[in-house]
Amino acid sequence: MSFTSIVKNEVSKLETIDSENISELSALVRNIGTYGDSIKITTENASVARRIYALVKDIYDISSKVSVRKGYNFNRNLFYVLEIKQKCDLILNDLSILDEGIYLSVPKNYVVDDSELTRAYLRGLFLAVGSVNDPKKSRYHLEFLVDDEEYAKFISGLLNRFDLNSKVLKRDLKYMIYVKEAEKIGDFLRIIDASNAVMYYEDIRIYRDHKNMTNRLNNCEQANVDKMIHTAREQIKEIELLEKADVFELLDEKVKEVAYYRKKYPEVSLTELSEIISMETGVTITKSGLHHRFKKIKELANKIKEKGSSD
Repeated sequence: MSFTSIVKNEVSKLETIDSENISELSALVRNIGTYGDSIKITTENASVARRIYALVKDIYDISSKVSVRKGYNFNRNLFYVLEIKQKCDLILNDLSILDEGIYLSVPKNYVVDDSELTRAYLRGLFLAVGSVNDPKKSRYHLEFLVDDEEYAKFISGLLNRFDLNSKVLKRDLKYMIYVKEAEKIGDFLRIIDASNAVMYYEDIRIYRDHKNMTNRLNNCEQANVDKMIHTAREQIKEIELLEKADVFELLDEKVKEVAYYRKKYPEVSLTELSEIISMETGVTITKSGLHHRFKKIKELANKIKEKGSSD
């Protein structure tokens, strides 16, 4: 079972109050309902179908006719169709889908008038056309697919009331409202009261974030080690160049000393080398002091290289 289905199954079983039920059902009917002589609502999720049946029954005291059919072509999933034949105009007007027979691109304010009603509307929207990736298996992604651009912007506005940073993207003949940030997706699951899903999601998110941080630290540490080894090898090459050119003895004793220790300990960092020299000689030398002495070796090696290229 997909993570989306798990979330929908959990949300479908919530106990809610009548005022919120109107908002939730409004989003459901608008997005997966068709209207004519009757209202037909179609979903692939059995729990969502039961939820819609219960909402219609509780609010309007109507028992919907339920039928099950198989999908066509490559989609062989079962579809649950709920048909309402009574009070259709009343329901569509009550849910702010129609206003005296005229279709409303977005519902009236009373459907999403406060925070709780907005949460209920978003819950119904997710049950109808929402999907969320399993954080364990893929990238973080929450989306809703709707048919109308104005409505898509309306939905994005609702999501952004909760600072979810949603965006709208045209996809073929539909519009996708999406959220990409892991933390924001977790916030959305809280908004629709998917408590169990939140705990699962946050556990995985924290684990992945910790793992990614560990990998970044390891990569950074490895990069520093590689850089240190490369620097040490370059210093040894420069020392060997001075020896080969018979100019090594031109260096003062302190510089020759660090050259000796670099060749003796070719794979340690400057910090480690300064500690080794300080311990073995009894004379303290800092990392900065080492760097200054290696700089003199490098300058002399560069002069030899330049002279060799000019000859």
